[in-house]
Amino acid sequence: MRITQIQGLRAVAAILVTVFHARLVPGGFIGVDIFYVISGYLITGLILREIEKTGTLDLRSFYQRRIKRLLPTSVFVLFVTAIFAWILFPPITRDALGRDLFAAAAYISNYLFAWWQNDYQNLNATPSPFIHYWSLAVEEQFYIVWPLFILFLARYGKKAIFAGIAITTLLSLLFSIYLTQVAPIWAFYSLPTRAWELGFGALLLFLPETKRKIRILPWLGFFGIALSSFNFNENTAFPGKNALVPVLATVFLMASIKYWPPLFNDLANSRLSQWLGAISYPLYLWHWPALVLPSSAMGRPLRFYERFLCILLTIVLAHYTSKYVEEPLRHKNLSPRTIYKGAAYTTAVSLVAGVLISFTSSSIITTKGEVSYQFDLVQVMEKPAVYGDGCHVNYGETKSGYCTYGDKESSSTIVLYGDSHAAQWFPTLEKMAKERGFKLVSLTKSACPAVDAKRPDQGAFKMVHCTKWRENSIKRIAEIQPLAVITSSFQYFTPANSSISRAQWWNEGQRKLLKGLRGSTNNLIYISDTPRPLRDIPNCLASRDSKVCDSTERSKVSVIPGFDVINPNQWLCSSYCPAIVEGTVAYRDASHISVDMALKLLPKLEAALIAKGLFV
Repeated sequence: MRITQIQGLRAVAAILVTVFHARLVPGGFIGVDIFYVISGYLITGLILREIEKTGTLDLRSFYQRRIKRLLPTSVFVLFVTAIFAWILFPPITRDALGRDLFAAAAYISNYLFAWWQNDYQNLNATPSPFIHYWSLAVEEQFYIVWPLFILFLARYGKKAIFAGIAITTLLSLLFSIYLTQVAPIWAFYSLPTRAWELGFGALLLFLPETKRKIRILPWLGFFGIALSSFNFNENTAFPGKNALVPVLATVFLMASIKYWPPLFNDLANSRLSQWLGAISYPLYLWHWPALVLPSSAMGRPLRFYERFLCILLTIVLAHYTSKYVEEPLRHKNLSPRTIYKGAAYTTAVSLVAGVLISFTSSSIITTKGEVSYQFDLVQVMEKPAVYGDGCHVNYGETKSGYCTYGDKESSSTIVLYGDSHAAQWFPTLEKMAKERGFKLVSLTKSACPAVDAKRPDQGAFKMVHCTKWRENSIKRIAEIQPLAVITSSFQYFTPANSSISRAQWWNEGQRKLLKGLRGSTNNLIYISDTPRPLRDIPNCLASRDSKVCDSTERSKVSVIPGFDVINPNQWLCSSYCPAIVEGTVAYRDASHISVDMALKLLPKLEAALIAKGLFV
């Protein structure tokens, strides 16, 4: 029996995810969690009813129905997206594009995206157009395992089924809470840390009717979804315990469907809600390509009205996909052989397409504009050596290694200390250390500025790890007693405390840094932040006129008295800040100067250090 209110909840889930990616609702990603609870409830209900009626479960028919329901629409959207992405994306990105297409087609994209560190809550300048297929992969993996698990439990009766689901759900929840703290990206994408959400939906089937009549349940559900949609954001640790809010809210709403207030029923059963619920699957599949492809084509973030138009486009595409692809194939009478052959062929073609797209990738580009330059973008996008040798400390780590370069026997030591905006100067200082014969110790960590300012947790970044790394680094600097400490930090992080101004927050962090370094060296040198690109420079140069890429902004010098300040903005900007400085691509991404640029600036940095009293 079709429950119309569930269709309304599907509409809510799809719209929430869409407006989240359109940057309209900060916690809209919880729409995926609503989908999971619904799926767990419906699929487990189908399985249990068949077992109760026939004494077993026809696995062949079950998998056939899942293939007909999910595969045609997902493959159609996958192919159309791949074609447009291949046309619109710069050639250098096609290797990643083909790789991601392969991952989505192989139904393991969730684990591969976790392995490749694609943070769904904090997507980068050129995110994968297939990133949203992770949730579909989780659901498909669940559909493979779950019926086998239920069928096994059914041998021992209904109580065993309930106990098995309850224990599995609890273990998955506990694992999710644990892994969200220690490996948040893996926790976000993995079936074992998401299974409890589907398990909560399954447990609804065992809830007595007397427990469903509690009048406050629908309102608790409504406020739970509203709270998580508007209070959660990209900084929220997720899933873990925070996911309990939208999951329990959905459970409360579904448990009390028969007792919803008239307002809830009217909204859920309206023609608009029912229509959106009916197209919710293609709506989810289309929303991300409809937002990311235009943004990539224009080489900039979408404006508000453009995002609104993309949402309308998503709805139109979803409607016609449902009408001409999803529903006709879903209800078409096909033989089991045809279904399985179709699934095998489309999967194979998708995998081959991913490989072929990767082969069309090229790293050599010739810029467009008044002056033509040719670059190898692999070289342009190369990171400093500290990323490759493990000395640029990553998320979750709290201590730098030996990380000593230059003349390791020298009695003069200079320490480079800070985040990735300090690490971008490593190539310059390493070459200088070899030429001038001093020892260079590199102490840098991703997203953890030397400025002792507190940041909110964000994705894989945890402030507790940053704080501990700072403490260890300051202690090591005190032990070294270096000739100089050269520090630099990205200055555009979000303050943890919104009640104070950014300038006040940053200055207070610098005062703490200054206090921590006093007594360790007589030369405290602060390289102020480099200019801030408004777009990914290499990708911009690969796809459009170089003048369009000359939009980088100067960074204001925000350094308190007590430090010797070196301002690199004057080396990279004149009346404007170009993407190409004297024939060298200045930035390797949308934030950091390139290795070649850092090396090219060696004479200027060296002269500035001499002016501050070093090397005399």
